[in-house]
Amino acid sequence: MIHSQSMMEYWPALLTSLEETGIMMAISMGVCVVGGLPLGLGLFLANPKVRGRYPWIYWTLNFLVTVIRSFPYLLFVIALIPVTRAILGKAFGPIPASVPLSIIAITIFARLVEQVLLDVSDETYALANSLGTTRFQYIWHFLLVEARSGLVLAYTTTTVSMVSYSTVMGVIGGGGIGDFAVRVGYQRYEYGVMYVAIVIMIVLVFILQMLGNFVAQTLDKRK
Repeated sequence: MIHSQSMMEYWPALLTSLEETGIMMAISMGVCVVGGLPLGLGLFLANPKVRGRYPWIYWTLNFLVTVIRSFPYLLFVIALIPVTRAILGKAFGPIPASVPLSIIAITIFARLVEQVLLDVSDETYALANSLGTTRFQYIWHFLLVEARSGLVLAYTTTTVSMVSYSTVMGVIGGGGIGDFAVRVGYQRYEYGVMYVAIVIMIVLVFILQMLGNFVAQTLDKRK
């Protein structure tokens, strides 16, 4: 049962946790675009199955992405504590928590980008080649344009996944709505508060997914 008195008592902490989640998500998803899109593009262009000229680059990138994605996330976060401390001078808080979150986001998005680009029709390459375009022109004016709807959906999927991943960042003092649900709701037996936090996360994911679907449909060239 949700008691209004409990919610009023924990309301400031809830707002703080939402702010912490926002910080982690903003940093990780910004880094995700900067790092994940080029990495996914590199995986696609180096793939021997799609005219890739450097298979060793593909297998190297593919190995790194696969290893990071398959690493148990909680252990990955803990293992990166020394690295995070070396980079930022501290290992605890929402900003340091964004380091492992960003790395995971990059690898997930990169793999999804690769899959989206692999689904682009060979006719796109044939058309660009017939027009005598350079590699850059093919990528910028043909490949990415043709795949833009799928790329938005891939980014949306990654964002939704990161909301889930961010819930465990309380382990390194990252805070966030997930940490609030466990620390305040579960550990203090305030189950009503915990359920409110869960509902907030569900609503957040729903909004992100609907927004991503809308943008993807708007950019879909097939419609």
